[in-house]
Amino acid sequence: MYESFFNLKQKPFELVPSPDFLFLSRSHKKALTYLKYGVTERVGFMLLTGEVGSGKTTLIRNMIRGLDSDIILSKVFNTKVSSEQLISLINEDFGLEVSGKDKVTLLRELNDFLIEQYAKKSNPILVIDEAQNLTPELLEEVRMLSNLETDDAKLLQIILVGQPELKKVLARPELRQLRQRISISCHIQPITRAETEDYIFHRLEVAGNRDAVVFEEGTIDAVYNFSRGIPRLINIVCDFLMLSAFVEETRRISSDLVREVIGELETENRFWQDSDSISSKIENIMKEIESLKRVTSELQKRLAAGQKDAVRLPSTRSTYEYREP
Repeated sequence: MYESFFNLKQKPFELVPSPDFLFLSRSHKKALTYLKYGVTERVGFMLLTGEVGSGKTTLIRNMIRGLDSDIILSKVFNTKVSSEQLISLINEDFGLEVSGKDKVTLLRELNDFLIEQYAKKSNPILVIDEAQNLTPELLEEVRMLSNLETDDAKLLQIILVGQPELKKVLARPELRQLRQRISISCHIQPITRAETEDYIFHRLEVAGNRDAVVFEEGTIDAVYNFSRGIPRLINIVCDFLMLSAFVEETRRISSDLVREVIGELETENRFWQDSDSISSKIENIMKEIESLKRVTSELQKRLAAGQKDAVRLPSTRSTYEYREP
């Protein structure tokens, strides 16, 4: 919408992960180097973690694009699935037929496929994004996939990608064997204030015009403080700044404009937080109602049977108060 006004070839702050816009902060560069090393050395398990919007998916896509042609890739992004569905997703992305096949058949065909790729000197890699959503049982299933090997090599490399909570899940005692198999582990840190400025101008340059806008003194500090160095949040606020500047027909990002945009974003964020809080309270109320229904039903059965013993009602600890907004 505003690209032509700022002499840009494309929008610089899109939220869709794109390897073209990858900005290598110190932390991103370290993680990328570690992952490339792990792939080159054909280690079994690798782990990449980072906050929501820290650039994990963009980093993975950049790494994949720079890999050798002998790489065969399967990417899984839907992790709230059953065991059989997970294997089916893996096989399907490797290009295998999955329709109407049970788990045993899927595993056998995956093993046959991996052996075939090994004979061709190909390197199959499985990338599981949003891995923090996997249950411990599914993570154990993933570990079992790493048992597919020959006498001298792993048939499948696995990269687990997720939010910091993934490490908490992996710390569970029953996942000790999986933890011990992770050869490469890296965490993407938020970018610094100086890197935030470099990041903004890097994206403007990739989009076609590094000098599209002029940031007044202190405005990038405000963007950094709001975003806490999270690239996705930087993109959100900068996209709104570009749009607001376009509406006002200016190429200067002023302090007033930044305050206005950040104020609107903070107000919207508070609204959604309040909505989540209300939803949580409603859910708790519904749970207590269901509990009371079960007790009432049991009481009616006992009374009908002539039983005189009391039925203990659950205590309601919460109080719910409606207030006018």
